Amino acid sequence: MSKGKINVSVENIFPLIKKFLYSDHEIFLRELISNGTDATLKLKHLTSIGEAKVEYGNPRIEIKVDKEGKKLHIIDQGLGMTADEVEKYINQVAFSGAEEFLNKYEDGAKETGIIGHFGLGFYSAFMVAEKVEIITKSYKDAPAAHWSCDGSPNFTLEEGKKEDRGTEIILHIADDSTEFLEDSRITELLNKYNKFMPIPIKFGTKTETLDKPEGAKEEDEAPTQEVDNIINNPKPAWTKQPADLKEEDYKSFYRELYPMQFEEPLFNIHLNVDYPFNLTGILYFPKLSNDLNAQKDKIQLYQNQVFVTDNVEGIVPEFLTMLRGVIDSPDIPLNVSRSYLQADGAVKKISSYITRKVADKLSSLFKNNREDLEQKWNDIKIVIEYGMLSEDKFFEKADKFALYPTVDGSFYTFDELQEKLKANQTDKDGKLVVLYASDKEAQHSYIEAAKAKGYEVLLMDSPIIAHLMQKLEGAKENISFTRVDSDHVDNLIKKEENQISKLSDEEKETLKEVLEKTIENKSYTVQLEVMDSNASPFIITEPEFMRRMKEMQQSGGGGGMFGMGNMPEMYNLVVNTNHELVSEILNTKTDKKKERLINQSLDLARLSKGLLKGAELTEFIKRSYDMVK
Repeated sequence: MSKGKINVSVENIFPLIKKFLYSDHEIFLRELISNGTDATLKLKHLTSIGEAKVEYGNPRIEIKVDKEGKKLHIIDQGLGMTADEVEKYINQVAFSGAEEFLNKYEDGAKETGIIGHFGLGFYSAFMVAEKVEIITKSYKDAPAAHWSCDGSPNFTLEEGKKEDRGTEIILHIADDSTEFLEDSRITELLNKYNKFMPIPIKFGTKTETLDKPEGAKEEDEAPTQEVDNIINNPKPAWTKQPADLKEEDYKSFYRELYPMQFEEPLFNIHLNVDYPFNLTGILYFPKLSNDLNAQKDKIQLYQNQVFVTDNVEGIVPEFLTMLRGVIDSPDIPLNVSRSYLQADGAVKKISSYITRKVADKLSSLFKNNREDLEQKWNDIKIVIEYGMLSEDKFFEKADKFALYPTVDGSFYTFDELQEKLKANQTDKDGKLVVLYASDKEAQHSYIEAAKAKGYEVLLMDSPIIAHLMQKLEGAKENISFTRVDSDHVDNLIKKEENQISKLSDEEKETLKEVLEKTIENKSYTVQLEVMDSNASPFIITEPEFMRRMKEMQQSGGGGGMFGMGNMPEMYNLVVNTNHELVSEILNTKTDKKKERLINQSLDLARLSKGLLKGAELTEFIKRSYDMVK
């Protein structure tokens, strides 16, 4: 038996490991299972090239809980270690055996899926254990070794009694970590981190129902048997070639990833590249709501089938973090705990590749099955709009397939839209005006008024649309977006109708004075306009610029972006001088009746705009009943 001190640079490495080195204690099991997986995959590679003269067989990793003895066992059937290798790989902290192995077998080993390059992984065991034992036997002709350490730099290493190839790690669980002696907690960790490990993982047994024997009666119970409980799927869909998968395979894998998600994904994107970086995965477009925050952290990042994190910002462009699925890459740099991602050149290339693949998929759908894309558009548009706003390269690609729905359910690309609108939707300066509604119900009267004039009205109702319109106006020439209840619509109406006013200039001046005197709210600017006599007498519009700035402010831009603080409330009260009611207001003899007609008409316009609330709404209802009486 030998004794000694583990070769570390500081005496208090174990308290550092326990308290600071790993951000989350539960990852110890992932690290130890990963080491066992490495050892098994190494053996597979060595047997395949003829260097290991042993039978590879069907190895697996087994987890055992000894609650009474307060021990947790992790057992693999990999290549094992000799006493010298234990001395080398275990007693010299931060020396990575996997890294050395990769260097030695550089030509072939990288394809074996060795997790590698985390030399401190084994020592995560001391986050939960007061003592750790290793009982290991190498595939080579050498005695077994038994290593033990009590959480200090002191260890013992002696000959072991193990007969079978592989390694068993025994954790003597500390009093503050007894949660890891519960089957339910271990099952939770295995499902979280090791669900798709490339080597089968056994944890306990389960009861399996067999077919009834021939001739059995209907009331006879089917026989059962106890079988090994393999908790993982060693060959998940993303590790296979797209040509080997059918649509149902992708949907089945989605259900495996998200068992509590009952809606099917809309479509998927299979990622598979090995140069200039290695990356596989499957991304799914789910049905998305307008709540951007609720969508995030659904993509799972793996490294050689080991779960790392579901926070993939920095690897996946932010606008795509609303998707779901899996990304697996050994080329993404991680810190010692595999839980913190560090951006570097490789990651930026990966991010660009994923963006391009998503754009290519959407472009293909547009070209080959536009009708299907139109049906799904409202469920995915938030991602495309967000991407166009935040990624210039994606904007360039999306400009060809991005769809703009109308309130009537038609869809146009931007080029198609320009062609359709240029005939009659230009303002007095010759600029093309794209009319849109953000709420079909709230802006219904404005939409109907615009449609009555033959105008096309888009439905643009996402929370970031104000930002995107700013970008589109900057990128396109001679075009502006105007909401149907905006003041800019007036320019279109006046230009098209060319109406003659029924009021003289003197009557107009008198009317404006009466209106401004009666309307106490100074947020409203009175504008007298010549319109069709069937148009509404009072219409409230809002300056497009001011309203859009407020929207951008509410969605995280606005004030911070432009330094404008809180935008004031500003509205235009557009009065149709050709309407019969306006003439009646002007000709009413008593001031009280005139005031009541003006207030009632104003409140009806405010009600149509959704501005009448609280006490003012109560007063309006009371006044309406009085007028009915």
